[in-house]
Amino acid sequence: MDFTLKIWRQENATSKGKFKTYPISDISEDMSFLEMLDELNEHLVKENETPVHFDHDCREGICGMCSMYIDGRPHGPQKAITTCQLHMRSFKNGDTITIEPWRAKPFPVIKDLMVDRSAFDRIIQAGGYVSVSTGGVPDANEIPIPTSMANEAMDAATCIGCGACVATCKNGSAMLFVAAKISHLALLPQGKVEAESRAESMIAQMDEEGFGLCTNTGACSTECPKEISLTHIARMNRQYFAAKQASDNIPDKEEVHEG
Repeated sequence: MDFTLKIWRQENATSKGKFKTYPISDISEDMSFLEMLDELNEHLVKENETPVHFDHDCREGICGMCSMYIDGRPHGPQKAITTCQLHMRSFKNGDTITIEPWRAKPFPVIKDLMVDRSAFDRIIQAGGYVSVSTGGVPDANEIPIPTSMANEAMDAATCIGCGACVATCKNGSAMLFVAAKISHLALLPQGKVEAESRAESMIAQMDEEGFGLCTNTGACSTECPKEISLTHIARMNRQYFAAKQASDNIPDKEEVHEG
């Protein structure tokens, strides 16, 4: 298979980037998208050109590193997969494929297709730890948890933090990511103690990082490779409002008098 690749090239976060066109041929339809980029980089190195920089790690759809816009969609034209799981048979022979990095202010470009997603790490850190002492690893049936709740917590925990939700949102919102990280703890007994305060802290950090507001278009869930549900955003909002209401009802120190 032969393709024409239009790839965004950018030296660093402050430099001005541009698309550069590369023809590539003799690509197997069974190659993954990243293997195709590997092939391109081998050609570029042989021609003494700088290879295209892109993130990758596990190449099994687990780590979330392979984040790039392909023909205007995060991770490419197929649903519920990451870029590393996308195969060249998803395209037609002779296609022109446009490849660019995530476009969001909190995700500055590092180089070419690589972006800095450390804002996600800081949001998770803002959530703190579970303070409940769990001791040793309990037997699976020792803590009674309804199956539906356990399944929903697991669904939320499948979020790989790739940033597709932010990249596809017209506002650059991280609400789906933050909601998933909040839900997978809040739904389980150990995480309920700090559920409300965790939501308040993580949302505050999200706002500080410069992510946009959610307008419920649903694009984030549609493009999410793990198909995280919007219901987690509703749960996060309930916990956030409960936390704010509780903190508003706590009297200031000046108002507390000894009886």
